[in-house]
Amino acid sequence: MEYITSYNLDELKALVSKWGMPTYRAVQITGWLYKKFQTDFDLMTNISKEERRFLKENFLVHPLELQKEVPAEDSTKYLFKTKDGHTVESVLIKERDHLTLCVSSQIGCAVGCKFCATAIDGLVRNLRTEEIIDQFLQIQKRILPQRIRNVVFMGMGEPLANYENVRKAVEIMVSPWGIDLSKRRISVSTSGIIAQIKRMSQDPILRDVNLAVSINAPYEKLREALMPISKTNSLSELIQTLKDYPYPKGRRIMLEYVLIKGINDTKECAIALGKLIGRHKNKFKVNLIPYNPDPELPYERPSLSDVYEFQKVLWSMGISTFIRFSKGISVFGACGQLRKRQMV
Repeated sequence: MEYITSYNLDELKALVSKWGMPTYRAVQITGWLYKKFQTDFDLMTNISKEERRFLKENFLVHPLELQKEVPAEDSTKYLFKTKDGHTVESVLIKERDHLTLCVSSQIGCAVGCKFCATAIDGLVRNLRTEEIIDQFLQIQKRILPQRIRNVVFMGMGEPLANYENVRKAVEIMVSPWGIDLSKRRISVSTSGIIAQIKRMSQDPILRDVNLAVSINAPYEKLREALMPISKTNSLSELIQTLKDYPYPKGRRIMLEYVLIKGINDTKECAIALGKLIGRHKNKFKVNLIPYNPDPELPYERPSLSDVYEFQKVLWSMGISTFIRFSKGISVFGACGQLRKRQMV
């Protein structure tokens, strides 16, 4: 049996037409799934009983099974089990006036960033479109009538290494027939795969979502040591690609910079990062993320005074710089802490 959430509207219209149903049935089905979050075919009451029975006999909705919900004061981590027995983690983040869902795009990760717990276990496989969407559907249904306003692809995995599945998931999230979130409420984070960023810049589905790029070092050799991907996607070429990215005026690319004590948190690093951005100050904003510790990794979080000093240097160079204190640390749900196996 197939998962109905793996189809976009055009594909679903073609399918219902093939089954002998009117094409507007596809709009009704997506309305139930993504507007009312109703995933029981029997309760889709504006569809005939015979057609509902057909849907029930041929399609499934949920490829993930919720295993555990781990609440914290500022967030809730959800542990899902895939049909092939792996764990996928999602984090619902409580902001001051809205909810943000951090979704995973892969089981594990192959990028190998030295400071990231997700990389410890390596990559198992990509998540399929329906597995990405199901993270949203199940969590949203559990918290109704509250609504998730923002989605960030900052969970397990490298989203741009799973391009097609992420693309279709975003299409379902932003389309009027789907969940209908604003493109400016969707953020895709990447370690910096240059070819895929260029592809994204020309993609009508992805080019207008928020782009967040992990930089983490202003020097080539240091970035290679922290992020091996930099050996084949050089820092200089990456920055130039981002400077050329065709964002509308007023939109900014987020440069994510994880501050690690004694590694990349010096005043000299801050000055070098400012020089790397150069005259393109209006194209970027820098998000400083104090390192989130993991018991299996040797790195430490810098002092608050060093974090503020780093920010001060960049502001003095005219670069918009913000400190992002991650939420969910207590449940290992913060940036860089998600794993493909359960951690309590």
